[in-house]
Amino acid sequence: MFDTLQDRLQATFRNLRGKGRLTDADIDATAREIRLALLEADVNLGVVKEFVAAIKERARGAELSQALNPTQQVIKIVQEELIEILGGQARQLRFAKHPPTVIMLAGLQGSGKTTLAGKLGLWLREQGHTPMLVAADLQRPNAVNQLQVVGGRAGVPVFAPEPGNGVGNPVEVARASIEEAKRKYYDTVIVDTAGRLGVDAELMRQAADIRDAVNPDEILFVVDAMIGQDAVNTANAFGEGVGFDGVVLTKLDGDARGGAALSIAKVTGKPIMFASSGEALKDFDLFHPDRMAGRILDMGDLFTLIEQAEKTFDAEQSRKAAEKIMGSGDFGLDDFLQQMQAVRKMGPMSKILGMMPGMGQYKDALGAIDEREIDRIEAIIYSMTPAERAKPEILNGSRRSRIANGSGTTVQDVNGLVNRFMETRKMMRQMGKGGGMPGMPGMGGMPGMGGMPGLPGRPAKAQPKKAAKGKKGVSGNPARRSGNPAAASAPEQNGPQTEADMQQAMADFQLPPELQKMFNQGGKGPFG
Repeated sequence: MFDTLQDRLQATFRNLRGKGRLTDADIDATAREIRLALLEADVNLGVVKEFVAAIKERARGAELSQALNPTQQVIKIVQEELIEILGGQARQLRFAKHPPTVIMLAGLQGSGKTTLAGKLGLWLREQGHTPMLVAADLQRPNAVNQLQVVGGRAGVPVFAPEPGNGVGNPVEVARASIEEAKRKYYDTVIVDTAGRLGVDAELMRQAADIRDAVNPDEILFVVDAMIGQDAVNTANAFGEGVGFDGVVLTKLDGDARGGAALSIAKVTGKPIMFASSGEALKDFDLFHPDRMAGRILDMGDLFTLIEQAEKTFDAEQSRKAAEKIMGSGDFGLDDFLQQMQAVRKMGPMSKILGMMPGMGQYKDALGAIDEREIDRIEAIIYSMTPAERAKPEILNGSRRSRIANGSGTTVQDVNGLVNRFMETRKMMRQMGKGGGMPGMPGMGGMPGMGGMPGLPGRPAKAQPKKAAKGKKGVSGNPARRSGNPAAASAPEQNGPQTEADMQQAMADFQLPPELQKMFNQGGKGPFG
């Protein structure tokens, strides 16, 4: 999402790197590039002007002149202003003091209201609520049937007393749904209303009648993110005619520009409350402006990644697997398969890796990841005996040939999987002992994060250095080499000390050779 905007902003910031001091000309050039990037992203012109003006004002003030690294401070200013135009902070649903809470969905035809009703119902059910969907879209062909199908997949009951297809009164259906919810003790009612191909008087009148009939606690305006700033015009027209409390962005995964997301909250004054970023029912969550700003600036979205991992992974199972890796050493392919399947439940591998900081430079590699490779890995492991999975070391030539025939793969595929697994296990054991990750200097062991300054953990073992005879060793501290005693006496810093340093470290981050090797296999899977 927002790939085009992300690429433009990254190119702009790269031009600033290496400059110890920014002149007015540098600031003007950067502001001009940011302005062009936002206009290309189809962001509302008024929002662009206000955004660029705020950046220029802050960049010329004491905020930048007093910064240790002005370039990183500019990035920080852009991030904060992005968060501001995206809404500032996440807004939670308002629930009624006396159930049921009524949520009304409105929007144009094709914006994804019906599917979103199922996603919102599933999300509420996972939060511990008892939602009910209401089929109040009686105009669009098969709208009622579609809602029933979506509700069935989400495990949420659907109230549909009328068949639809032009038959029935949507206002009466909406009014009857409240009594139905009270009678069956549903605490949330989600009303799916009809859309039109454009904002017209009939749409406004019907939406207003439904609003008056059910008195909703929340009116959510559903917007297709791919239509750009035109979504703002539609939202303004609907806001004047009916009114709404929050915005839901759909099809965010297909939006490469970001015009709707970066415009609608600022122009309408209403927060973006939810975002839908895929076709699956679980591709839906609260909209967090700070996390979205981080994604746009290629800083990753680790909070969302952690939340998804917490929902997916079995904590006890993961603890036992970690103990096997770090301690007993009997971490086998069965354990590996369990963890891989848990990761797969989080979503597509490209999407998961895309939440990591600095992965914008690997867009092409992430897009080329073949999800079917995981199916082939599963087939290979399932073709092994329990003893072979527990101890891959016993796999000789004949066993590997049998496994290849049983899984429909080649001996080379089996060899690739086993070799990669052995390398990964070795690397994880090294990290567990505090030896750091190969290819990433300064990184200590993962459990205690030893090697990172200010954090506890077991540091890596120091390797003794042997100086050549007759030659004085050269210090790795530049201050010592220059003969500055004050600087030489200061302790050497092994990693980022400030937020700005951390951002620079994220920008300069390079994948370790092991992962680079995975991405550079020319279409081969990650394990062979």
